[in-house]
Amino acid sequence: MTTDTLEDQLTKYLTDVHSIEQQALAQMKAAPKLAENDPELARAFSEHLRETEQHEALVRGRLEARGAKPAVVKDLAGTLTGKGFVAFAASQPDTPGKLAAHAYSYEHMEEAAYKLLGRLAEEQGDAEVARVADQIEGQEHAMGERIERLFEQAAAGALRELGPDDLGEQLNKYLADAHAIEEQAIRLLKKGSELAGDPELASAYTEHLAETEEHAQLVAQRLEQRGGQPSRLKDAALQLGALNWGAFFEAQPDTPAKLAAHAYAFEHLEIAAYELLSRVAQRAGDAETVQLASRILEQERAAAALVESLLPRALDASLRDQGLPVAR
Repeated sequence: MTTDTLEDQLTKYLTDVHSIEQQALAQMKAAPKLAENDPELARAFSEHLRETEQHEALVRGRLEARGAKPAVVKDLAGTLTGKGFVAFAASQPDTPGKLAAHAYSYEHMEEAAYKLLGRLAEEQGDAEVARVADQIEGQEHAMGERIERLFEQAAAGALRELGPDDLGEQLNKYLADAHAIEEQAIRLLKKGSELAGDPELASAYTEHLAETEEHAQLVAQRLEQRGGQPSRLKDAALQLGALNWGAFFEAQPDTPAKLAAHAYAFEHLEIAAYELLSRVAQRAGDAETVQLASRILEQERAAAALVESLLPRALDASLRDQGLPVAR
């Protein structure tokens, strides 16, 4: 049980979102260059960089108003993580697609973080933090929607240099990527049901786990039907990542909230993966894969909406775990 007060917890959440913005800044500064062959995508990143700089300043201002300051170690970790992803995206043959998918997921992670911050600020009675959280949340949501509208261009950019004979091979790679993501999701959801901290959240994770196991099986079957096979290296790497995330969540004092925010972001990573897969399949003339992607997309979107609706319960569970009062 913690000796923190709600006020202490609110300050910690502010330092968390400040480190998130530091990571976002590292990505947004590099993203326009990575997307330079896709002017509209590059413009979206450039414009959101200016918003992100404003977000960082607003959060830092709220910390200073509370007599606190950003957490140097958290901020450094966020910056290094952001730069690491930029290097990863730049090394991929389909940089525009990978960049758009990750950015889409990250915007929804930020959206969830500000939803939690805003609710906590309301419970603690800090109207100014609640106002700032609501303002930034709206802008993160709008950026997520903007990226979603650019999936078609991102897919086209990723395939621009490929000839017709290469599309089938590229489609198999996208199917292998989707399978690896599903394998990571399976591990996260198994851990999630144990760490949810709330019966409704645990039930949501468990129910989507069954869907996710089916998704992995269906994607593997489709890949085999096309003469390919899942990538053991990708699957193993993402499974290891999922296990590391499980250890991370267990070490947090507010496990249910952080887990729910991450689950919300991960659902949007899956949504992006299947949106891109569907477009690659269309270009490759594979109607069966298009149909499969559409079916899975519907379930991923429903799961994301459910997790979003349960974010308040996740915050309440985190507060209860720390012996803090929960609003009724």
